[in-house]
Amino acid sequence: MGSHRGYTIESLDTGLRLMQLFLTHDTLTVSEAAELLSVGRSTAHRVLSTLEGRGFATRDFSGRGYSAGPELVRLGSPAGFGPAVRERLAAVLDDAALRTGETVQCTALIGDRIIVTDGRESAQPVRVMPEPGSTHPAHATSGGKLLLSRMAPEQVCSLYPHEELPAATPSTVTSRCALLAELQEIRSVGYALSRGESVRGMNTVAVLLTGSSRRDRLALMASAPADRGDDAALVRRAGELRLSAALLDEV
Repeated sequence: MGSHRGYTIESLDTGLRLMQLFLTHDTLTVSEAAELLSVGRSTAHRVLSTLEGRGFATRDFSGRGYSAGPELVRLGSPAGFGPAVRERLAAVLDDAALRTGETVQCTALIGDRIIVTDGRESAQPVRVMPEPGSTHPAHATSGGKLLLSRMAPEQVCSLYPHEELPAATPSTVTSRCALLAELQEIRSVGYALSRGESVRGMNTVAVLLTGSSRRDRLALMASAPADRGDDAALVRRAGELRLSAALLDEV
Protein backbone atom coordinates (compact mmCIF):
# COMPACT_ATOMS: atom_id res chain seq x y z
CA MET A 1 0.00 0.00 0.00
CA GLY A 2 2.90 2.35 0.76
CA SER A 3 4.06 2.45 -2.88
CA HIS A 4 0.62 3.72 -3.94
CA ARG A 5 0.22 6.26 -1.14
CA GLY A 6 1.32 9.11 -3.39
CA TYR A 7 -1.73 8.54 -5.57
CA THR A 8 -4.20 8.81 -2.67
CA ILE A 9 -6.90 11.49 -2.92
CA GLU A 10 -6.98 12.54 0.73
CA SER A 11 -10.62 13.70 0.84
CA LEU A 12 -11.81 10.50 -0.85
CA ASP A 13 -9.67 8.40 1.47
CA THR A 14 -11.19 10.17 4.49
CA GLY A 15 -14.70 9.56 3.18
CA LEU A 16 -14.05 5.88 2.58
CA ARG A 17 -12.48 5.43 6.02
CA LEU A 18 -15.46 7.18 7.58
CA MET A 19 -17.89 4.85 5.82
CA GLN A 20 -15.89 1.91 7.16
CA LEU A 21 -16.52 3.19 10.69
CA PHE A 22 -20.25 2.54 10.22
CA LEU A 23 -19.43 -1.16 9.99
CA THR A 24 -18.72 -1.12 13.72
CA HIS A 25 -20.46 2.01 15.06
CA ASP A 26 -24.22 2.53 15.29
CA THR A 27 -23.83 6.31 15.38
CA LEU A 28 -20.99 8.80 15.14
CA THR A 29 -20.77 12.42 16.24
CA VAL A 30 -18.55 14.87 14.40
CA SER A 31 -16.11 14.84 17.33
CA GLU A 32 -15.97 11.03 17.44
CA ALA A 33 -15.40 10.81 13.69
CA ALA A 34 -12.64 13.43 13.86
CA GLU A 35 -10.87 11.59 16.68
CA LEU A 36 -11.13 8.15 15.08
CA LEU A 37 -9.89 9.45 11.72
CA SER A 38 -7.26 11.80 13.18
CA VAL A 39 -8.64 14.76 11.25
CA GLY A 40 -10.01 18.15 12.25
CA ARG A 41 -13.64 18.63 13.28
CA SER A 42 -14.30 20.82 10.23
CA THR A 43 -13.00 18.10 7.92
CA ALA A 44 -15.11 15.44 9.64
CA HIS A 45 -18.17 17.68 9.44
CA ARG A 46 -17.69 18.35 5.70
CA VAL A 47 -17.22 14.65 4.94
CA LEU A 48 -20.28 13.62 6.99
CA SER A 49 -22.38 16.34 5.34
CA THR A 50 -21.26 15.15 1.90
CA LEU A 51 -22.11 11.53 2.75
CA GLU A 52 -25.49 12.68 4.07
CA GLY A 53 -26.21 14.53 0.83
CA ARG A 54 -25.54 11.37 -1.16
CA GLY A 55 -27.58 9.08 1.11
CA PHE A 56 -24.57 7.27 2.60
CA ALA A 57 -25.17 8.79 6.05
CA THR A 58 -28.28 10.07 7.78
CA ARG A 59 -28.66 12.50 10.67
CA ASP A 60 -29.46 10.80 13.94
CA PHE A 61 -32.78 11.61 15.63
CA SER A 62 -31.01 13.75 18.23
CA GLY A 63 -29.42 15.86 15.51
CA ARG A 64 -26.02 15.42 17.18
CA GLY A 65 -24.78 12.34 15.34
CA TYR A 66 -24.92 10.37 12.11
CA SER A 67 -25.87 6.80 11.21
CA ALA A 68 -25.40 4.74 8.05
CA GLY A 69 -27.74 5.88 5.29
CA PRO A 70 -29.79 3.72 2.89
CA GLU A 71 -27.19 3.81 0.12
CA LEU A 72 -24.52 2.45 2.45
CA VAL A 73 -26.88 -0.23 3.75
CA ARG A 74 -27.44 -1.41 0.17
CA LEU A 75 -23.70 -1.67 -0.43
CA GLY A 76 -22.54 -3.29 2.78
CA SER A 77 -23.40 -4.44 6.26
CA PRO A 78 -23.36 -1.55 8.74
CA ALA A 79 -23.83 -2.30 12.43
CA GLY A 80 -27.16 -4.01 12.96
CA PHE A 81 -27.53 -5.37 9.40
CA GLY A 82 -24.76 -7.95 9.18
CA PRO A 83 -24.83 -11.75 8.76
CA ALA A 84 -25.11 -12.36 12.52
CA VAL A 85 -28.39 -10.42 12.69
CA ARG A 86 -29.74 -12.13 9.57
CA GLU A 87 -28.87 -15.53 11.02
CA ARG A 88 -30.70 -14.79 14.28
CA LEU A 89 -33.77 -13.63 12.38
CA ALA A 90 -33.94 -16.55 9.93
CA ALA A 91 -35.94 -18.78 12.29
CA VAL A 92 -38.27 -15.88 13.13
CA LEU A 93 -38.99 -15.18 9.45
CA ASP A 94 -39.50 -18.87 8.63
CA ASP A 95 -41.93 -19.28 11.51
CA ALA A 96 -43.81 -16.07 10.70
CA ALA A 97 -44.29 -17.11 7.08
CA LEU A 98 -45.73 -20.46 8.20
CA ARG A 99 -48.01 -18.94 10.85
CA THR A 100 -49.44 -16.16 8.70
CA GLY A 101 -49.37 -17.82 5.27
CA GLU A 102 -48.31 -14.44 3.89
CA THR A 103 -45.12 -12.72 2.78
CA VAL A 104 -43.16 -11.52 5.81
CA GLN A 105 -40.30 -9.03 5.92
CA CYS A 106 -38.02 -7.35 8.44
CA THR A 107 -37.65 -3.59 8.13
CA ALA A 108 -35.31 -1.07 9.74
CA LEU A 109 -35.77 2.67 10.14
CA ILE A 110 -33.19 4.80 8.32
CA GLY A 111 -34.02 8.48 8.70
CA ASP A 112 -37.60 8.98 7.50
CA ARG A 113 -37.59 5.80 5.40
CA ILE A 114 -37.58 2.09 6.09
CA ILE A 115 -35.34 -0.41 4.39
CA VAL A 116 -36.31 -4.06 3.96
CA THR A 117 -33.47 -6.12 5.43
CA ASP A 118 -34.78 -9.66 4.72
CA GLY A 119 -37.98 -11.54 3.99
CA ARG A 120 -39.81 -14.74 3.11
CA GLU A 121 -42.25 -15.13 0.22
CA SER A 122 -45.79 -16.45 0.66
CA ALA A 123 -46.79 -19.68 -1.07
CA GLN A 124 -50.18 -18.19 -2.03
CA PRO A 125 -50.85 -17.95 -5.80
CA VAL A 126 -51.53 -14.22 -5.45
CA ARG A 127 -48.99 -12.72 -3.09
CA VAL A 128 -46.80 -9.78 -2.23
CA MET A 129 -43.20 -10.15 -3.37
CA PRO A 130 -40.47 -9.57 -0.76
CA GLU A 131 -38.10 -6.73 -1.64
CA PRO A 132 -34.84 -6.94 0.36
CA GLY A 133 -32.86 -3.73 -0.02
CA SER A 134 -35.84 -1.62 -1.08
CA THR A 135 -36.79 1.56 0.78
CA HIS A 136 -40.21 3.13 1.43
CA PRO A 137 -41.53 6.22 3.24
CA ALA A 138 -41.74 5.30 6.93
CA HIS A 139 -45.02 7.15 7.55
CA ALA A 140 -46.75 5.14 4.80
CA THR A 141 -45.85 1.64 6.01
CA SER A 142 -46.83 -0.43 9.04
CA GLY A 143 -43.20 -1.28 9.77
CA GLY A 144 -42.18 2.36 9.55
CA LYS A 145 -45.01 3.58 11.76
CA LEU A 146 -44.29 0.85 14.31
CA LEU A 147 -40.64 1.98 14.54
CA LEU A 148 -41.60 5.66 14.58
CA SER A 149 -43.87 4.92 17.53
CA ARG A 150 -40.76 3.94 19.54
CA MET A 151 -39.53 7.53 19.25
CA ALA A 152 -40.59 10.47 21.40
CA PRO A 153 -43.04 12.88 19.69
CA GLU A 154 -40.39 15.62 19.56
CA GLN A 155 -38.05 13.22 17.74
CA VAL A 156 -40.76 12.48 15.20
CA CYS A 157 -41.33 16.21 14.71
CA SER A 158 -37.60 16.67 14.15
CA LEU A 159 -37.74 13.95 11.50
CA TYR A 160 -40.82 15.55 9.90
CA PRO A 161 -40.32 19.33 10.30
CA HIS A 162 -43.37 20.22 8.15
CA GLU A 163 -47.05 19.57 8.83
CA GLU A 164 -47.71 18.25 5.32
CA LEU A 165 -46.33 14.79 4.55
CA PRO A 166 -45.79 13.35 1.05
CA ALA A 167 -48.42 10.90 -0.22
CA ALA A 168 -47.35 7.54 -1.67
CA THR A 169 -51.00 6.67 -2.48
CA PRO A 170 -54.35 8.42 -1.92
CA SER A 171 -54.62 6.50 1.38
CA THR A 172 -51.32 7.74 2.86
CA VAL A 173 -51.56 9.89 5.97
CA THR A 174 -50.44 13.35 4.88
CA SER A 175 -50.72 15.29 8.15
CA ARG A 176 -48.05 15.26 10.84
CA CYS A 177 -50.73 15.77 13.49
CA ALA A 178 -52.64 12.74 12.20
CA LEU A 179 -49.43 10.71 12.15
CA LEU A 180 -48.61 11.64 15.76
CA ALA A 181 -52.11 10.63 16.84
CA GLU A 182 -51.76 7.29 15.06
CA LEU A 183 -48.36 6.67 16.64
CA GLN A 184 -49.90 7.21 20.07
CA GLU A 185 -52.53 4.56 19.29
CA ILE A 186 -49.83 2.18 18.05
CA ARG A 187 -47.99 2.56 21.36
CA SER A 188 -51.10 1.45 23.21
CA VAL A 189 -52.02 -1.58 21.03
CA GLY A 190 -48.48 -2.74 20.22
CA TYR A 191 -48.89 -3.19 16.46
CA ALA A 192 -49.21 -0.98 13.38
CA LEU A 193 -51.40 -1.26 10.29
CA SER A 194 -51.12 0.09 6.75
CA ARG A 195 -54.16 -0.21 4.50
CA GLY A 196 -53.03 0.58 0.97
CA GLU A 197 -50.96 3.51 2.23
CA SER A 198 -47.66 2.46 0.64
CA VAL A 199 -48.92 0.39 -2.30
CA ARG A 200 -52.50 0.36 -3.53
CA GLY A 201 -54.23 -2.94 -2.86
CA MET A 202 -51.68 -4.10 -0.27
CA ASN A 203 -52.42 -4.21 3.46
CA THR A 204 -49.76 -4.87 6.10
CA VAL A 205 -49.34 -5.30 9.84
CA ALA A 206 -46.14 -5.00 11.88
CA VAL A 207 -44.90 -5.85 15.38
CA LEU A 208 -41.61 -5.02 17.06
CA LEU A 209 -38.41 -7.04 17.07
CA THR A 210 -36.31 -5.49 19.83
CA GLY A 211 -32.57 -5.83 19.38
CA SER A 212 -29.67 -4.85 21.60
CA SER A 213 -29.32 -1.41 19.99
CA ARG A 214 -31.41 1.05 18.02
CA ARG A 215 -29.80 -0.06 14.79
CA ASP A 216 -30.93 -3.70 15.11
CA ARG A 217 -34.36 -2.82 16.45
CA LEU A 218 -36.50 -4.04 13.57
CA ALA A 219 -40.16 -4.39 12.65
CA LEU A 220 -41.57 -7.77 11.61
CA MET A 221 -44.18 -7.14 8.93
CA ALA A 222 -46.73 -9.37 7.16
CA SER A 223 -48.05 -8.18 3.79
CA ALA A 224 -51.07 -9.43 1.82
CA PRO A 225 -53.41 -8.36 -0.97
CA ALA A 226 -56.25 -6.25 0.41
CA ASP A 227 -58.87 -8.98 -0.16
CA ARG A 228 -57.00 -11.14 2.40
CA GLY A 229 -56.15 -8.24 4.69
CA ASP A 230 -59.24 -6.79 6.35
CA ASP A 231 -58.85 -5.40 9.85
CA ALA A 232 -59.81 -8.67 11.55
CA ALA A 233 -57.21 -10.60 9.53
CA LEU A 234 -54.53 -7.99 10.22
CA VAL A 235 -55.17 -8.06 13.98
CA ARG A 236 -55.04 -11.88 13.94
CA ARG A 237 -51.72 -11.77 12.09
CA ALA A 238 -50.36 -9.32 14.66
CA GLY A 239 -50.83 -12.03 17.27
CA GLU A 240 -49.17 -14.60 15.03
CA LEU A 241 -46.23 -12.30 14.38
CA ARG A 242 -45.77 -11.78 18.11
CA LEU A 243 -45.48 -15.54 18.61
CA SER A 244 -42.81 -15.66 15.92
CA ALA A 245 -41.00 -12.62 17.34
CA ALA A 246 -40.77 -14.38 20.71
CA LEU A 247 -38.49 -16.96 19.10
CA LEU A 248 -35.78 -14.31 18.97
CA ASP A 249 -35.25 -14.77 22.71
CA GLU A 250 -34.53 -18.47 22.11
CA VAL A 251 -31.99 -18.01 19.29
